[in-house]
Amino acid sequence: MNAGLFVIGSPSQAIDQTVRIVALVAFGLAFLVLLTSWVVRRQLIGAFGWWPRFVRSWSDPVLRPLERRVRGAGGNPQDAPLWLLGVTAVAALLLMAAVRWVFGTIGLLESMRGADWRAWLELAIVAMSSVLSVAILVRIIGSWLGAGRYRPWMRPVYLLTDWLIEPIRRRLPAFGPIDFSPFLAYLLVVLIKSALLGLLARTG
Repeated sequence: MNAGLFVIGSPSQAIDQTVRIVALVAFGLAFLVLLTSWVVRRQLIGAFGWWPRFVRSWSDPVLRPLERRVRGAGGNPQDAPLWLLGVTAVAALLLMAAVRWVFGTIGLLESMRGADWRAWLELAIVAMSSVLSVAILVRIIGSWLGAGRYRPWMRPVYLLTDWLIEPIRRRLPAFGPIDFSPFLAYLLVVLIKSALLGLLARTG
């Protein structure tokens, strides 16, 4: 292994591992909220016992806005812990993918010295798909936090992603309070990138 790759690889592996741990902890906490809600609804423990009050004390800042969104969409706000678990799982997967893309692009740049046109085209494909995927991730998380397209710092994100997400949204049936069109757009970006890179490899 040459020195350049070693310098880049070690921090990227440490950050990737940290993100994995944070994602696992977040998912575990969301599952704990769901489990506590389930045992309370089953009346296995009292709703005002020390454990449910403890869980609500740190989960309410996230759970209450989600309950309002579920209620506004005509759902049962008691299902908010289940939605929280799903949202946490998806956000964790997207975040891990974004971190890997960032460091993958850095590693690719390091290997570009003396590269031919195919390598530069590969870099362009990876870079464009990475920017678009991160923009979709920011848009998803921003929507969960109530930051829509009219926030000044979110406008570039919507400009980058509207051309892809909006056509999918118009054709996609409603699924309660969660908009799945950004997730499908994310998947589409991954598939297109893989197809282009595969085509480029065959031309070589």
